[in-house]
Amino acid sequence: MKVSELSIEEKLRLICGKDCWHTNDLNGKIPFLKVTDASMGVRMPANAEEWGGGDKPSVSYPSSQMLANTWNLQTVRAYAECVADDCLEYGADILLGPGVNIKRNPLCGRNFEYYSEDPYLAGVIAREYIAAMQAEGAGTCLKHFCCNNLEYNRKLQSSEVDERTLREIYYKPFEIACEAKPVSVMCSYNKINGVQGSENKKGFSILRNEYGFDGAVISDWDAVYDRVKAAKAGLDLEMPFSKKNFERLVEDVRAGKISEAEIDECAQRVLDMIERCKKLQQGKKRKRTQAERIKLAQEAAEEGIVLLKNEGVLPLQKGQTLSACGLYGALYADGRDNSHLLAGGGSGKVVRLTKDFDIPEELRKAGFQVEYEVAFGDTAVDNSFMDLRKAIENAAVSDINLVFAGTGVNIETEANDRKHMKLSDVQERAILDTAAANPNTVVVLFAGAPIDMSAWIEEVAAVVYAGFCGERGAAAVANVLTGKANPSGKLSETFPLCFEDTPAASGYTDGMVTRYEEGLDVGYRYYDTYCVDVLFPFGHGLSYSEFEYKNLVLKKCGDGIEVNFEIENTSGTDGKEISQVYVRAMSSYVYRPYKELKGFAKSLVKAGKTEKVKVVLDKRAFEYWSVGNDCWEVEDGVYEIIAAASVADERLSAKIKICNGEISVL
Repeated sequence: MKVSELSIEEKLRLICGKDCWHTNDLNGKIPFLKVTDASMGVRMPANAEEWGGGDKPSVSYPSSQMLANTWNLQTVRAYAECVADDCLEYGADILLGPGVNIKRNPLCGRNFEYYSEDPYLAGVIAREYIAAMQAEGAGTCLKHFCCNNLEYNRKLQSSEVDERTLREIYYKPFEIACEAKPVSVMCSYNKINGVQGSENKKGFSILRNEYGFDGAVISDWDAVYDRVKAAKAGLDLEMPFSKKNFERLVEDVRAGKISEAEIDECAQRVLDMIERCKKLQQGKKRKRTQAERIKLAQEAAEEGIVLLKNEGVLPLQKGQTLSACGLYGALYADGRDNSHLLAGGGSGKVVRLTKDFDIPEELRKAGFQVEYEVAFGDTAVDNSFMDLRKAIENAAVSDINLVFAGTGVNIETEANDRKHMKLSDVQERAILDTAAANPNTVVVLFAGAPIDMSAWIEEVAAVVYAGFCGERGAAAVANVLTGKANPSGKLSETFPLCFEDTPAASGYTDGMVTRYEEGLDVGYRYYDTYCVDVLFPFGHGLSYSEFEYKNLVLKKCGDGIEVNFEIENTSGTDGKEISQVYVRAMSSYVYRPYKELKGFAKSLVKAGKTEKVKVVLDKRAFEYWSVGNDCWEVEDGVYEIIAAASVADERLSAKIKICNGEISVL
């Protein structure tokens, strides 16, 4: 339909939504769209017209941070296809995700919803997610554009960022993700350099004129403060319907504050989005049954679990006796109310379908004897505050002591930030006390962001980062602990020693302004460049296999480089290895971080076998944003190409030289 077929009243209705979750159908004249949260499954409200009233159960998948930890684009695509099936099942046209906000600050309450501190990794995962989901009939809404990197005062505070940093760090994942042609992009709540996210004309222009975005820009919910300013900036659809904003818009149109032509641009893009979403669904049937989707949720969790530390105690061996301890504030691992360990809180939380989350029972099914104790009970559940003594006694007489710890929905949630990076005092004390009774202590962490482990990391033998692992997370954790699944996840963000070591901790902030003083030096770019020690580096993750990298060969490939090397599994256990390719500019006239991720691959390598890896770097791998010339430029000079197991574990390297845009291998 063309916008010329609508009256001015219909156009105004169209660009303001109908209620909380639907676009306006103009009394049946056009189709409507139904939208739903969130990236980690479908959060479908019981009352489709209101905010509250509870949510319908759906498959609860591992959180986005765990999906990123897989570094497996096949898993990303399968995951997105499953969520698309859930959307079709619930009649949702658009899923409000994925989220690609950069993890600048480890305390951000929504970090579990986002992919990475690295813009390349976040952008590639989002691109594959969007392409797969839309191919299966569900539209996506790439969010939050832009610089929504804290929840504190998010509707008013201004993220103050220089142009080069915007281009290379905070805009970059949107640039990459737009290659998949999302049907919509969601603006952020916050201001960007003093301009409200819903009125970010410069940013919206970059999306459309440079990144090829041809969909509609949608507001975050209640993120519009002046509908005319937002429309003039290029925000097409305000959600949800606001009677106050609509009435003011009508008055402003009558007063001539915005032209009908400007309204037409927004309305036409909304019409085009509706038509495109309906075409995406034509002929589409659910690709997987619900049971198959639940199975995929477990497989994705197994791929995303990261083995952070292992002093030879994992995998568990048949015949070993186990003590296990679930801690207050983290979870009940034995099947009681533990929904808060599946995801963080807010719009990203999905009500799970299954209820059988019981890690001790999964271990018993695998043939282990387990003595399980809830060390600190939740008074809301069992009316007691239990004694730790039994857990210590169990640990003292067992071969292996398991401690389940973490955060949960009350700590990691939308609209709030974490107060600190540590576990609660009672959890740290329980880890220390049980580890003192049994040095073979394994800590399994359920959290959506880095944890400060300084109080106890040296006292335990192993740490397994289970993240927010979805409704089949118990089976996934048990399989990793027992070796049925060989851990292959790697960190998509740095775990600093403490919050004070992060650049965000020392940057200027007040109630209204956050200055991004670190510029390009976000995450590993900062720790690497300034030689700051970290607890676990970006890209880190252990395996039950051992891998050797060898035979690096660089070849020219168009205007880029083909990076070839081999990975040999020198162990007796089949495993998957995530190899990472970094680029280091060695002779630059402008500031460049020490090295930057520009490619990666995940390879299944059988025991004793060798697999070839090929990663292609195009010219964008060598670009920087020239503020002086207001464009991307490739600087002449020498570049080092590094194949690594993590940002701190460089295995192979070779050099190239670029002269007048031509690449030569040195």
